[in-house]
Amino acid sequence: MRLNYKIIFHIFGLLLLFNGGFMLLASVMSWAYNDGVTVKIALAGIITILIGVLLMFRTREHKKELNKHDGYIVVAFGWIIMALSGTLPYVITETIPSFTNAFFETMSGYTTTGATILTDIERLPEGILFWRSLTHWIGGMGIIVLAIAILPLLGIGGMQLFAAEAPGPSADKLHPRITDTAKRLWLIYVSYTAAETLLLKLAGMSFFDAINHSLSTLSTGGFSTKNASLAYWNDAPLIQYIIIVFMFLAGTNFVLSYYFFKGKVSRVAKDEEFKLYFKFIVVFTAIAALIIYFKSDMTSSSVNHPMVLGEVESVFRHALFQVLAIVTTTGFVSADYTMWAPFLVVFFFGLMFLGGSSGSTAGGVKVVRHLITIRNGFLEFKRALHINAILPVRYNKRAISGDIVFNILGFFILYMLSFIIGALGFAALGLDFQSAIGVAASSLGNVGPALGDFGPVNNFHQMPSVGKWWCSFLMLIGRLELFTVLILLTPFFWRNR
Repeated sequence: MRLNYKIIFHIFGLLLLFNGGFMLLASVMSWAYNDGVTVKIALAGIITILIGVLLMFRTREHKKELNKHDGYIVVAFGWIIMALSGTLPYVITETIPSFTNAFFETMSGYTTTGATILTDIERLPEGILFWRSLTHWIGGMGIIVLAIAILPLLGIGGMQLFAAEAPGPSADKLHPRITDTAKRLWLIYVSYTAAETLLLKLAGMSFFDAINHSLSTLSTGGFSTKNASLAYWNDAPLIQYIIIVFMFLAGTNFVLSYYFFKGKVSRVAKDEEFKLYFKFIVVFTAIAALIIYFKSDMTSSSVNHPMVLGEVESVFRHALFQVLAIVTTTGFVSADYTMWAPFLVVFFFGLMFLGGSSGSTAGGVKVVRHLITIRNGFLEFKRALHINAILPVRYNKRAISGDIVFNILGFFILYMLSFIIGALGFAALGLDFQSAIGVAASSLGNVGPALGDFGPVNNFHQMPSVGKWWCSFLMLIGRLELFTVLILLTPFFWRNR
């Protein structure tokens, strides 16, 4: 099967049109705040749009067929093209003149990782800060999902793209037509963003801070407009509780949000992944809060504001906030959790491997994979005693096919191998043990803050240039759940076309 290069580059052109359009939106924000870089951001948008138009014009006569091979290439290289073009606002405005740093920041944005090389965020122009947040928001639901809602206008079906973009085990659909699914998901996504912006504004944030943090929260990204992240508002508990609620929602399967708004609450309550996700949050928060209260030798937060450990509410809020920030891979910071207690350093490191729900904007392994793996593990004990029994793994009262179970087990093995190889790469660059494993886990899980020299109160500016490119690669394969990118590195993929 030959690759349909014309349709691949046609879709690349469409993605560049979207990207350029969002750059123009950032230039409007720049103009509204008169930050002095409006023309330069607009120029970046115009260049991106012109390249997109040229690609679409040159490939206008194409076969309107998209197979799986084409879909994998569009998704993997589409994200790279988005990241490459997304560097233009930084480079042209000279806010991040180094291309390596600009690419790292952009890839961190689109993959919703939230790691940054910026040392003084608050000095950046408003238009650039808004563009950073937009890269999160675009990548959160997936620019590919956005594109497939438009592809029917071009006479192109989008199922292959959706399968490559969301290769997880969940097969729930809101509507038989994939484009209608994408539109409903984006409607919920936009609605949540608008609601959080309004609530944060009412709680005391400026409009600019509110919309930027809403874009970062719903995408489970983590970019903030403040150097201290959410610790800047440690004296405003309501703001942090609002963000806690929306981090939880962003880490929940968006299909369940749709069912909830349709009045099918029982379907949400019976969903096994959601119940486990909720239990994880409750149990992990209780553990963190108890350790902070009884074991932490920290008397104040090293981020920005004092944290009185004797106040139960403060301990509970910080524990809940940081558990959700890590589990949902949002990566916001309300305190330096690496200073709380040695146990919690290892505890939060472990949470980096959990991830949110399937069908959410969160990164990581995903709760449903843990659930199915655990159940299959327990069934292995029964199979050992009853070798002739047929004991399928069940999820939401349905038997899971063996292919899906094998896929999930293969994913775990590949994920851990990627983590080990990633950590070895950082160690080879001179990072200490804690920093190497922390950055590898954080990048692969799209978490943001790591451990050691790259902990929650530090940034990635001191990372060697080669390390930043290695981080970017791990961010990409983590965001696209390994298979979509790594399959392109196999000779098998290119031989079987």
